[in-house]
Amino acid sequence: MLSVDGGRLRDFIVRIERLNEEKAAIGDDIKDVYGEVKSVGFDPKIVRKIVALRRVDKNKRDEEAEILDLYLNALGDFMDTPLGEAASRDDE
Repeated sequence: MLSVDGGRLRDFIVRIERLNEEKAAIGDDIKDVYGEVKSVGFDPKIVRKIVALRRVDKNKRDEEAEILDLYLNALGDFMDTPLGEAASRDDE
């Protein structure tokens, strides 16, 4: 028969619960900061993107930007817009 150390298991569960509470509190703090960001006129959506980009290695960011540009050019999404047409004329 398998034996379980209930005390040790309980300690792990209590630690996990405490960490989850701390994580929730940190999440609330981050939400508050984004509220401050918005209140001073910055766009929180863009700030979130910047935060996400800063977590990625610069070389990886550059590589992803290059691939994104390649894909967008392949789709031609922007060539039908006035800005895209102007960019196309500048390349000629």
